[in-house]
Amino acid sequence: MASTHPQETRTPAAIVDAPGSEPRLGSVVLPQRTADTTRVAVVAAPLNPLDLVIASGTFHSARHESPYVPGSECVGVVLDSDRHPPGSWVYGECHAAPATPGTFATQALIKDEDLLPLPAGLDPVLAAAVGNSGTAAYMPLVEDAGLRPGETVLVLGATGAVGRLAIQVAHRSGAGRVIAVARDRVALESLAALGADTAVALRADEGGEELAARLLDAAGPVDVVLDGLYGIPLEAALRVCAPRARVVNIGNPAGTTAQVPAGLLRGKQLTLSGFAGLHTPLRDKHAALTWLWTALAEGELRVPVRTFPLEELPSAWQAQAVSPHAKCVVLPQDDAGRARTTTPKQPEHTT
Repeated sequence: MASTHPQETRTPAAIVDAPGSEPRLGSVVLPQRTADTTRVAVVAAPLNPLDLVIASGTFHSARHESPYVPGSECVGVVLDSDRHPPGSWVYGECHAAPATPGTFATQALIKDEDLLPLPAGLDPVLAAAVGNSGTAAYMPLVEDAGLRPGETVLVLGATGAVGRLAIQVAHRSGAGRVIAVARDRVALESLAALGADTAVALRADEGGEELAARLLDAAGPVDVVLDGLYGIPLEAALRVCAPRARVVNIGNPAGTTAQVPAGLLRGKQLTLSGFAGLHTPLRDKHAALTWLWTALAEGELRVPVRTFPLEELPSAWQAQAVSPHAKCVVLPQDDAGRARTTTPKQPEHTT
């Protein structure tokens, strides 16, 4: 299966020069492949909010002072490997750093343990688009919170890529009611078609008590909260939790702190936890990805996608910074992607 290891491979890539910089197009020399890594031709590389936060230099777990190639996941074609057949399709994750080029490049070197074979027949763009975003929706709801049929689910930050998928995961998993919460009223209106029963639009300068009253009126007591906002929205959500509700936080664009009254936490016997895909091994995401890819193959997930060639990554970066309500996916090798693409039952690609 293995081929002769190339000495060095120079590949076009996006480069972030320093914390706070936006990416520029350049090139990078990939390290020589070792026995436990695979060289992949990158076909579809999603742009995630995490990529922007790490590049900003403000992320709690990673800061890169030297230039590096960003990008944390991709779908691609195996070029050289001891484990995966050359020409086969894989999904991979990458912890981008100055010494480890990420996936916003025409080729990437990825550890074998961070690769999964891609099921036959999947659209590679959609398969990539539900990787990071889909697992951040599925695992907190189904695995961490243990969502049960008939329960009421509250999704804070429902109009983003993760939130839209969370609405669908909750609906397909048998939730009795799904409540969508976000700032954009127009985007909220589109969520009824995905399975949201009620939508609540956040208001500027609204306090926790006022928001809690509106949430209770719209949702009643809730059993599971997927919190992609933190701050005041989380404080309000805790007030409307049913006894023994489970709350899982996945992000904090609404603030880095939130007040959790001890009496409320103990009185309702709430479970409050956090999920971080960055710190979750790919092997632990296998079941979630299998569920997501099966739902895609059956045409049961709607995933709006905006695609960009590699040279337009700066434009994608700017779009992601203002919450595009769609998944931005970079196509370093567009021809290869189109060769693999099948027509999905509910296509939502835009370019």
